[in-house]
Amino acid sequence: VEGIRHRRLGNSDIAVSELALGTQRWGGADYNSPDEELCHAFLDRGVAAGINLIDTAEQYPIPSDRLRPEGATEAIIGRWLRKGTGRRNKVVLCSKITGGRNVNKRSIKEDCEGSLRRLGVDTLDVYLLHWPARYTPQSNWGQSLQYHVEQEQAPWNKSAASFEEIAEAMGEMIAEGKLRGWGMCNDNAYGLTASCYAARAVGAPPPCVLQNDFSVINRRVEE
Repeated sequence: VEGIRHRRLGNSDIAVSELALGTQRWGGADYNSPDEELCHAFLDRGVAAGINLIDTAEQYPIPSDRLRPEGATEAIIGRWLRKGTGRRNKVVLCSKITGGRNVNKRSIKEDCEGSLRRLGVDTLDVYLLHWPARYTPQSNWGQSLQYHVEQEQAPWNKSAASFEEIAEAMGEMIAEGKLRGWGMCNDNAYGLTASCYAARAVGAPPPCVLQNDFSVINRRVEE
């Protein structure tokens, strides 16, 4: 599309451009964060150039403050979508629930509804866990390749949502038409594999994507 390759996410029917619009600082509180007008210009230029994937999160912008709170980035994107008819069909919206103890069946559904409301849409194309609900050394920017299963039994991790609970919540929202696909960020092969098995066990679609750090100077996900 306009010279940019598109490909499917996993085994899903969701086709995304290989280049995406990352929105972490959109409308943020620091001096070089783009304001809403510039963000909308990014969206206009990106979509015209064949980019369809918009990656955002309920935690954005980073940094945030009282005047530009978390969730403001989704609202900026939502106002762009409402500027013209047909825009929703040209983009793939990917948002994230903030991770850790916030992740359970109830909060997944409540936070997803909040994202849908701020974006002004009925369906998210992809919904991700920003960080895992459980212990993992890879939950901090994906730098660790080690995984210690015994840590799952540690006292501070006993209240974490199970893989099955998370997969069940995502599956129910897909059945309701709220989502098309789901996945995780800053996770590891253990989390991805366990999520696939859990989805199979509860009759839910498996995750279709894992979003981790990957760059010229950080290629550890290849391992």
